[in-house]
Amino acid sequence: IRPLCLCTEAGLSMYIAQVGEQYIVKRMPMSGGGHDPACPSYEPPDELSGLGVLMGSAIQVDPESGMSALKVAFSLTKIGTRAAPRAGTDTTDTIAGDAKKLSLRSLLHYLWHQSELTAWTSRWAGKRHWWNIRWHLIEAAGQMMVKGGPFSEMLFVPEPFRAVDKAAIEQRRTAALVPALPPKSGSRKLMILVGEVKDFMPSRSGHRLIVKHLPDFPLLLGEGLYGRMQRRFEAELDLWNADEASHLIAIATFGLTPAGLAVVEDMALMVVAENWVPYDSAYEKRLVDKLAKLRDRSVKGLRYNLPAETPSAAAMLQRQSQPIALYVVPPSADKAYEEALAKLIASQPEIGAWIWRTGAGEMPPLPFR
Repeated sequence: IRPLCLCTEAGLSMYIAQVGEQYIVKRMPMSGGGHDPACPSYEPPDELSGLGVLMGSAIQVDPESGMSALKVAFSLTKIGTRAAPRAGTDTTDTIAGDAKKLSLRSLLHYLWHQSELTAWTSRWAGKRHWWNIRWHLIEAAGQMMVKGGPFSEMLFVPEPFRAVDKAAIEQRRTAALVPALPPKSGSRKLMILVGEVKDFMPSRSGHRLIVKHLPDFPLLLGEGLYGRMQRRFEAELDLWNADEASHLIAIATFGLTPAGLAVVEDMALMVVAENWVPYDSAYEKRLVDKLAKLRDRSVKGLRYNLPAETPSAAAMLQRQSQPIALYVVPPSADKAYEEALAKLIASQPEIGAWIWRTGAGEMPPLPFR
């Protein structure tokens, strides 16, 4: 017998999940759109973000268990000193509109979304820190399978560093990184790191990625990978440098050498605001900052594999009378973009629309209650 969410008159089936030593009531997979917009279990339609084109292909969700089987476009094995070849790309984290597989960046987007780190209300101000970011990421990964194996077993998210617990933290890190150790023969398994970037520092033959909470554990980047990363994520690096309060999140595949050094094979970057909500441009940053001051719950939309010329909702404002999709139109938008945007809005008539055409002037006021 399933508990019911009473946000609608008929009630919607829920299930009970065990999280650590606690039991909590959660929505059934794929049922978020059926909840009332004011309900915490409501989820905006996938079609308004880049998630829509991935569902059923790159992401396959079992409606009974809630497990997501993910198809990825990057390698998780390494042969000798070279990474196993990746189909269709030789550059860092391509996002060229592939609906059949997830890039590293789109995997990070999905993990962030499933961890509900894209949601925000001003009532949470000052309550979101790395320790609960990490907890939510690990819990979400527990509901995902990557290349047939549990994502949680290949994911490494550093725990908050405390000098007084340094020895114990290092011991737990060593145990967590056992899967990345090189075998005596055959291909090596890679792990996936998700962490906050502190700095990129030059080394004798490349660069070192310094991750917050890993002060004595640098990750090595070859010069070629570092150069491709700078070109591919130039906008993210500029946005991070422009705002001291923002955080830069890295996702990277890496392995360990026989000497115990961590070497990055591929990586992607995502910039998030002070409240850890992602944004892609200075225009979206202004919108995220405005939403951060509202008591209404908002959910940031993510692009995943969508190219820049394809419109999507930058965020969703959840209100009891009617949810409102918020669209930020870039200055480069042409007639084809406007036509695609009109078609997207018309496909969801039950959802209101707020549009900021950034090339036409200042951001209009957000909808009042």
